[in-house]
Amino acid sequence: MILWLLIVLLLVCFTVNADQSSLESPLASTVSFIRHHQLLPGQESGVTAVHSLTPTRVQLKTRPTAVYRPPYDSIREGADPSNPKEELRWDIVHLNGPDVKDLHTLAQLARMSANAYALPGQKNWYDIDSAWNISFPFGYEDAKDGFRGHVFLSSDNSTIVLAIKGTTLQGATSKKDKFNDNLLFSCCCARVDLSWVFNQVCDCYANNWRCDNTCLSNALIEDSLFYNVGVDLVSDLRTLYPSANIWLVGHSLGGALASLLGTTFGLPAVAFESPGERLAAERLGLRFPKPGLTVTPEAVESPSLIPSISPTTHIYHTGDPIPQGACTGPFSPCAQAGYALETRCHLGKCVIFDTVDRLGWKVDVRTHTIKEVIGILEEWGKPEEGDPDPIGSWEVPDALEELDCVDCYKWEFGEFKNKDYDE
Repeated sequence: MILWLLIVLLLVCFTVNADQSSLESPLASTVSFIRHHQLLPGQESGVTAVHSLTPTRVQLKTRPTAVYRPPYDSIREGADPSNPKEELRWDIVHLNGPDVKDLHTLAQLARMSANAYALPGQKNWYDIDSAWNISFPFGYEDAKDGFRGHVFLSSDNSTIVLAIKGTTLQGATSKKDKFNDNLLFSCCCARVDLSWVFNQVCDCYANNWRCDNTCLSNALIEDSLFYNVGVDLVSDLRTLYPSANIWLVGHSLGGALASLLGTTFGLPAVAFESPGERLAAERLGLRFPKPGLTVTPEAVESPSLIPSISPTTHIYHTGDPIPQGACTGPFSPCAQAGYALETRCHLGKCVIFDTVDRLGWKVDVRTHTIKEVIGILEEWGKPEEGDPDPIGSWEVPDALEELDCVDCYKWEFGEFKNKDYDE
C-alpha cells in the first residue's frame, strides 16, 4: 500500500485539497504580448517571440473535418439554463483538423501537450516541427495561476494549437489541479467512502449513494476554475484570429479541459490519457446536437465529413488505468493519494493503443505520463529489422465512439434536499 502511494505521489503530485478562490485570468499578459508583437493573421514568420522552435521533420498533416457549431460564440452562450429542454440550432462547419490517422501528427501534438508543463529551455521541453515557429506561454506570470500551457502558431498563422497543462508534480499549481480533478471526474464531490467526508470539493451528497444533481451542476459551473478561465482564453484567441483554425490539445486533466472547451466552441480537440469527461460536460450544461440532424451535401458524399456530436479525439493506451476508469475505489492508488478519478466515459471518439496485448505491458498508473505516450506514438511507426511483426507495420487504430458506456452506475442522481451524512 505504501509503495503504491509513493508511486502515485511521484506521478500525479497528489497533495492537499485546493482552495476554491477564483482564478485571475492568465490570458491578460498573453493577449498584451500578442498585440505588442503584432502576431496577427497573415503576418510573416520570423518576428520576435518567446521561443523559436528547433527545426525537425515535416509539418503536421491535416484532413477535412466537419464539426457541429452553434450560431453563437459557444454552446453555453446560446442555452437558457432555466430551460434545459430548449432546442438549439446547429451549423455544420467544414475546416482543416488534425489528421489523427497520422502517427507523426499525433506525436507532435503529444509533444505540444508535454510542453504545456514546461517553459522553453527547461530539460523537459520537447522540440517540435519548424512549421510551428512561434510559441508563447499563458498562466506562468503568476505562481497562483493554475490554468497554464502554450499557444503554438503555424508559420502563416493559419493554424493555432492551444496546449493545456495537466496535473503537475509538486508544483505551484498542484492544489488547484487536484481540486479540478476531483470536481470534474468524481461521481459526487469526491466522496469515495465515509472517510472522505472532510475531503470533498462540494456539498451535494445526500445519503445512501444519492447525490443532488442540481447542486453538482451549480458547483461545476461556479467552481470549475480552469474550465471558466479556458472559456475566456479561447474567446480571446478567436477574436484575435477570426479566420484561423484553432485546435486544442492536452494531457490528462489538460486533455479533458481541451475536450470540454473544444466541445463548447465547436473546435477540434485531441486529448491524451484523459479521464472520462462526458459526465462533467453534462453537469456543465453543455448541449449536444441530436443524432440524425440534416447534414450538408458534402457530408453525404463523404461519410468522413459527418461530424460527431463532439469534435474531440481521445488518444490513450490500455496500460493506463486512469482513462479506462479503473483507478477507482477506496483501496486504489488514486484514492489512497486523495484523488477520486471515477469517470470513464469520453466525449467524441477514442483511438486506443493496445499496449497490454501487443507490447506486453501491465496495467500500471506509472504509464500515465505524457512521456510514455510520446514513446508509444514515435515507436509504433518505426520498423524493426528482422521482426516478423514489427511495430512499424502497425497502423493507428480507428477512432471509435464509446457505445453503451455508463458512469457512476451505483449512484442515484436527483433533487435531494437532505444532506445527511449518516450511513
